[in-house]
Amino acid sequence: MEEAFGRFVNVVDVEATCWADRPPAGESSEIIEIGVCVVDTAEWRRTERFRILVRPRRSRVSPFCTELTGLTQSEVDGGLDFSAACAQLAGDLRGRFRTWASWGEYDRRQFERQCGPGGAAYPFGSRHINIKQHFADAFGLRRGIGMSQALAQTGLPLEGRHHRGDDDAWNIGALVLELARLGHPITAASP
Repeated sequence: MEEAFGRFVNVVDVEATCWADRPPAGESSEIIEIGVCVVDTAEWRRTERFRILVRPRRSRVSPFCTELTGLTQSEVDGGLDFSAACAQLAGDLRGRFRTWASWGEYDRRQFERQCGPGGAAYPFGSRHINIKQHFADAFGLRRGIGMSQALAQTGLPLEGRHHRGDDDAWNIGALVLELARLGHPITAASP
């Protein structure tokens, strides 16, 4: 199905393996969940919601990570490998064609690191929008704030569980809609 360039934006949020302190020897942070909220910028509505579980290769889900995200090792063991998850983003969600957005730069950097030399094919095009910065600019803030703080500042509810990829992507999508309502829409041409 054809779509006009810039009409849909993939709002992406990832959860990654994490620890209360340093990672155990030989382990490093890896994406274990990818949440996507598709925003229609012609009608300014959230149209789709996706969740992709990703099986880590070089790390394990720590008790700290489970407490934060609710994700367990056995749950992510049933996920896709990272390359297959990236292929799904690029194919089913038109990742290389659509502009994508995230709350801050962490998600973009994590994909770039994991898709580095010898890694999976990068699933996105070159157009990324940092919604956290866009929000700070729109509200005249000196620096960006957390997603849950932004929801509170705009009077929007936190839907679902914070630190779950699909729930956070859905909530960031709500902030994208609120920014548009307030006269600060994101577009494919946004920096």
